[in-house]
Amino acid sequence: MIRRLLPIALLAAALPAHALFPDNEARESVAKLKATVEQQAQRLDKLEAVSRGQIELANQIEALKAEVAKLRGQVEVLTHEIESTQKRQKDFYVDLDNRLRKLEPQVGTETRPGEAKPAADPAAETRDYEAALNLFKAGKHKDAMNAFLNFIKAYPASLFQPSAHYWAGSAHYQLGEYKKALDLFGKLSATWPDDAKAPDALLGQANCQQESGDAKGARKTLEALVAKYPASAAATVAKQRLAKRR
Repeated sequence: MIRRLLPIALLAAALPAHALFPDNEARESVAKLKATVEQQAQRLDKLEAVSRGQIELANQIEALKAEVAKLRGQVEVLTHEIESTQKRQKDFYVDLDNRLRKLEPQVGTETRPGEAKPAADPAAETRDYEAALNLFKAGKHKDAMNAFLNFIKAYPASLFQPSAHYWAGSAHYQLGEYKKALDLFGKLSATWPDDAKAPDALLGQANCQQESGDAKGARKTLEALVAKYPASAAATVAKQRLAKRR
């Protein structure tokens, strides 16, 4: 009897443990295990989604930082240009006041034979210059060009000569007449190198050269501008353009 029961006991020992339990319990165990696996998989998916979101957020933050840095640079350039413009305006009125003071004793005198002709009427000179400048500001570039060229001929000794050359050149540039603009900008930078408009004239020259297809000449002019007027607003613009061409 014992010999008969021994093989049965050995067989039972060889079977998997779950084979000795009812089928319902085995199924419940498998179902619980599957549920646990699904939960872990969902958690993993959520973690991966969060990780991807963090990477995208980091990229957006870096892009925004770069944009802010760029905008700050533009603000600095504009601020410098405003300060330069204010300084030019102040210098203009100081020079005008000094000229008026020097000319006051000559008002009402008549020219006699052999005497030098009196200086041009400073009031008319200022009026004509401002009228030409207002035409340019209004976008009437052809009229402004003619007005400034007439001013250059009518008032050869004027302190406005450098500025008149600059705005006449700018009017030519706006009309697409780059050769004529280049000549006026070139005369300004060569004749009045210490004038406040000299750096702007060099920048205007570079613009004309670039528009005319002379990229090499434009680069050379920009480099000369940076070397000669490193602290000017025009030099700041020139540096930015040179950096983009590297």
